[in-house]
This record gives sequence, C-alpha cells and structure tokens, in this order.
Amino acid sequence: MREQYRHWQRIPTRWADNDVYGHVNNVVHYAFMDTVINTWLIDAGLDIHEGAEIGLCVESHCNYRASVSFPDTLDAGLRIGRLGRSSVRYEVGFLLDDTVIAEGHFVHVFVDRTTRKPVEIPAALRTRMEGLVVA
Repeated sequence: MREQYRHWQRIPTRWADNDVYGHVNNVVHYAFMDTVINTWLIDAGLDIHEGAEIGLCVESHCNYRASVSFPDTLDAGLRIGRLGRSSVRYEVGFLLDDTVIAEGHFVHVFVDRTTRKPVEIPAALRTRMEGLVVA
C-alpha cells in the first residue's frame, strides 16, 4: 500500500475527533484529506491568501475500512489519480501502522480567485503535481 502513494504526512487525531461511539467520526476523515492536500499545495507554492488561482473542491468521497480513535496518529498518503487542464483528482490513503483505515479522493477545479471561472493549473504547480501522478 505505501508504495502506491508519492507523498506522506503524519496526522495526529485529537480528543475532539472521537464521537459518542469512541472512534474518529467519519466526517473527520474529510478534514484530514483537506489537510494533507492543502499542506502539500502550500509547500508546492500555491498562495492560498493572495494567489490569482485557487482550487475549489467539486467532489469528495471516502471509503472506510477500519476505525481509529484518539490518540492514534495516522499516516496519510497522497497521490494524483488524474491531472487535467484545470482539474485534479487527489487520492488519499490513511494507514495506522500497516492497517488501511480509509481511502478517499478530492477533485479540485482551479478557478480565478475573483471571477470563479475555471483556469489552467499554474505551470509551476502542474510540474510539482506531475511528481504525484500514479501510472
């Protein structure tokens, strides 16, 4: 599983992530995906505060395989399953040790910050994204 992803980030669970059933609630996995994707984008040079282009989530999905609870720390693997002209499908896998906890995806469409019309993914960012594409 680990070899299927190009980038890894550790994500600690928080006490508040647990629900009444004692495990990390399903919606928290979406926040974790958002975190690993946007951390990578910022590190890759996307200016989330002043940049002309921004990525908007137009689709998300998650399959849950096993439960986790605080104080577990997950390994989040990131790859790109599809890289289009203005859109990208990020795929994220969550592991606890060698157990697959969840797998999901986000699709971002890059748009002009002001007009919200689709634009091409900036060239420098596209180059960095190509390093995450799986064959």
